Amino acid sequence: MKNKGLEQQISDEIMMMVNSRKTLMLSTLDENNHPYASYAAFAIGRECLYVLVSDIAIHGVNLRIHPQASVLIIEDEDSAIEMFARLRVTYKVEAEWIQVDSDAWHVGIALLTERHGQRITNLSQLSDFRLFKLNPRGGRYVKGFGKAYQIDGGTLAGENLQHLREGHKKREVVIKSE
Repeated sequence: MKNKGLEQQISDEIMMMVNSRKTLMLSTLDENNHPYASYAAFAIGRECLYVLVSDIAIHGVNLRIHPQASVLIIEDEDSAIEMFARLRVTYKVEAEWIQVDSDAWHVGIALLTERHGQRITNLSQLSDFRLFKLNPRGGRYVKGFGKAYQIDGGTLAGENLQHLREGHKKREVVIKSE
């Protein structure tokens, strides 16, 4: 964006949106490249998201097979002003499996525990739970009709934002005569 002040405002809005939610929708691919939608509790790290998922959960297995995934963080429909234009941010992510007891493991588990409480401590002690760091590779922020922004770069708020101006146009009505 040319207006750096507006770009900073939109970046701040994106982070406020991400911070306002505790779960994300997760789209993964299975071994046959079939999509699978699910959700997970998340924590926010330094330009990444953390999720702790079980090997019993399909999305946990899928993230190990195919580290590319998509994340959707969306406003609750009950509080949305306009159901068809709910506030949302999506990211293309690269999932990185974090080894147990590594420094990165302790960082991710601490952030998840801070955000979600003792349940994380309990789950992290189970051998089927794995910690994944979700590294953004671009995305989109939508805050209403005609208010969509492309998020470029490897950060949650975007290294560069582009207002998507091309979009909704009225359909030309063709009247057929008999």
